[in-house]
Amino acid sequence: MVKRRLPSANRPPPTDNANLLLAALPGDEYKRILPSLDLVPLKLKTLLHRPGDPIEHVYFPGGGFCSVLTVLKDGGMVEVATIGREGAVGVTAVLDGNPVPSTSMVQGETDTCYRMKADAFRREMERRGAFYELLTHYAQALIGFIMQSTACNAVHSVEQRLARWLLMARDRMGSDEFPLTQEFVAMMLGASRPTVTIVASTLQKAGLITYHRGQIKILDGHKLEEASCECYRTTTDLLRAVTGTARRT
Repeated sequence: MVKRRLPSANRPPPTDNANLLLAALPGDEYKRILPSLDLVPLKLKTLLHRPGDPIEHVYFPGGGFCSVLTVLKDGGMVEVATIGREGAVGVTAVLDGNPVPSTSMVQGETDTCYRMKADAFRREMERRGAFYELLTHYAQALIGFIMQSTACNAVHSVEQRLARWLLMARDRMGSDEFPLTQEFVAMMLGASRPTVTIVASTLQKAGLITYHRGQIKILDGHKLEEASCECYRTTTDLLRAVTGTARRT
């Protein structure tokens, strides 16, 4: 992975940082951690963390998004969290230093991601300053996100879950149009590809989306939210509360 150290000169103020967590830090806290950040791109399907491996870096995406996946014995994977510029990848597992039980995969590319070594992250947490307070708040919100997603997978329909996932992907990509394969959606939702085909076709016939050759376009975000379940609003508001950012409407 290509990386470059952020220059000491011309450091952007916190409000200009593409990652909302880093942007929410007080100026002095932000300036102190800046030298420990590498700027790296996130390429599609890159594995940031693998099951059983110790976490070496925490990632703060400035765009795109990553999926945190539970890996089953047969090799199947089910998504339990989606993380974009509102959060950080690897926060909860890095704190105790144990190998991560899940995997983290890039699902939406971005040229801007801030990477911090795990030991530097732990040192900042041990300071018990603003960084610690913000990241602790985020970790709590992320756990709430995962719990809500678990309930969603258990009780809501595939159509509702697909609508929720498309809305989350839209928010993190910052666009109504993005690449998406049925194979990936089936894996993320724990559903068969024929089921995903039927559900996507239903949303398309209703005029909510178009889907062609692996490219999704959301035509009516408001109606898509109506087709979704309560979990989109609940999880989005959980994460919004960490940095005070508004949900896209």
